[in-house]
Amino acid sequence: MTHLVDLNADMGESFGPWKMGDDAALLNIVTSANIACGFHAGDPDVMAATMRGAIKGNVGIGAHPGFADLQDFGRRRMSLPADKLQNLIRYQMGAAMGMARGLGGKVRHLKLHGALSNMSAEDAGLARTCYEAVLSVDPDTIIMVQATTAQEQVVRDLGCNWAGEIFADRAYNDNGTLVDRSQPGAVIHDPEQAGQRILNMVQEGAIITTSGKRIAASIDTICLHGDTPTAVAIAHAVRESLLSGGVSLARLQGRR
Repeated sequence: MTHLVDLNADMGESFGPWKMGDDAALLNIVTSANIACGFHAGDPDVMAATMRGAIKGNVGIGAHPGFADLQDFGRRRMSLPADKLQNLIRYQMGAAMGMARGLGGKVRHLKLHGALSNMSAEDAGLARTCYEAVLSVDPDTIIMVQATTAQEQVVRDLGCNWAGEIFADRAYNDNGTLVDRSQPGAVIHDPEQAGQRILNMVQEGAIITTSGKRIAASIDTICLHGDTPTAVAIAHAVRESLLSGGVSLARLQGRR
């Protein structure tokens, strides 16, 4: 059986003189980039520089909106009225789309960031609120969802363009959600372990949880985080493990 997957990473998360991650190195590894829109991280200059790099490398551009939470990097859970949350997402999408267009590129996909993503993975109503805002701006946007969660349930119900995502460096609970970062072993730092683990998941078409449970999953894209000390090494290991295992890599393609 032939497997085809996308590799994505969260990028553009520096802010002014403060640097986060090695975007230049990751852009040589990934096929899609989720670019911060200025609320949890990033600024106009960082966004432009990251998008220019993506366009040059033929890497797909995605908007990566989060809560207005620079201090805690978008990882603080917040409760917002539906209309305010939708405007928050529309505003960030608009910034990403305008910048990409001005530079000769195009926003192809959207991926929610941090706490906003984790909350919507647990709450279908919240996910629907977010994704309806996305589709009101551009109904053709590929919505990247955490596979097997409430996010996937909602995009299937909406009948929109979507792609299922798994994480290269995060451990999974038996319900398909991510182990909370505060728990031991939640983040995987060993490149070799991450590479083999992801190859196994792609070949089996399943998420492998910390207990060893297999959860059948739609695996279209793999997230390679850029904000850990071993991020680039893990990204290289995952890419090489997939290629050596006969998996083909390509820019994100949605499904309906």
